[in-house]
Amino acid sequence: MFSFKNYLAVTSLEEAYNELLKNKKNIILGGTSYLRMGNVAYNTAIDLSNLSLNYIREEGEYVHIGAITSFRDLETNKITQNIFDGILDKCVRGIIGVQFRTNVTVGATVFSKYGFSDLIPTLLAMGAIVVLYNGGEISLEDYLKEEGLRRDILVEVKVKKSGRGAFQSIRKSKTDYAITNTCVTKTEAGIRVAIGVRPRKAVLSYKAMEILNNNEITDEIIDKACEAMSEEVTFGSNMRGTGEYRRAVSKNLLKRAIKEVL
Repeated sequence: MFSFKNYLAVTSLEEAYNELLKNKKNIILGGTSYLRMGNVAYNTAIDLSNLSLNYIREEGEYVHIGAITSFRDLETNKITQNIFDGILDKCVRGIIGVQFRTNVTVGATVFSKYGFSDLIPTLLAMGAIVVLYNGGEISLEDYLKEEGLRRDILVEVKVKKSGRGAFQSIRKSKTDYAITNTCVTKTEAGIRVAIGVRPRKAVLSYKAMEILNNNEITDEIIDKACEAMSEEVTFGSNMRGTGEYRRAVSKNLLKRAIKEVL
């Protein structure tokens, strides 16, 4: 269980950011579901719950998702249910249970770059943009490539509204964490392929995307793209599965997802 010396419910993002920088042991609180699994002592816990960051709204060509938005909100909101064939709903609905999904927040999950996340590869395939208080806008793709975590505050994530999407995952049991997962999207800009729970941070398969976006898609091309992904993406082992198993399963998950968006 984590602990902290001080607690501060801020009234503005500026106050939260300034407090965050005062001490390297200060921390922004999300849903704290995963913080509770650690045993770390922090200095000041900064609570953003008074800043109205729990929202899902449409503005122009984008859907904006506030940092305090819960997984349960993604699952039940009509907007997220209706964009990209509902993959934001589909990718979170099997995670543990309703009580857990009501507590876990989008901002904390994305900011922390969790390697076990079902949401992050989905957002990555959607071409999501991360909005940081001090750092401004950055693509999720570039954000995930950065080493470590910024001393900053994730304000929202935004995704475009138009496109098709498919999310595939495999678990040992219905409410367990995924062994591995795959998300594929198709928009006017082309097809994007994201692989998660490798069990490292989610990544795009650039070779698979190149094959799919530069050829007429046939069963042979799909098989070629799946093989290219398995050669490009690094898979590791942990208590839920070996790297060899993840690699083999991911090829099949990708094949299903590609066919689903065509």
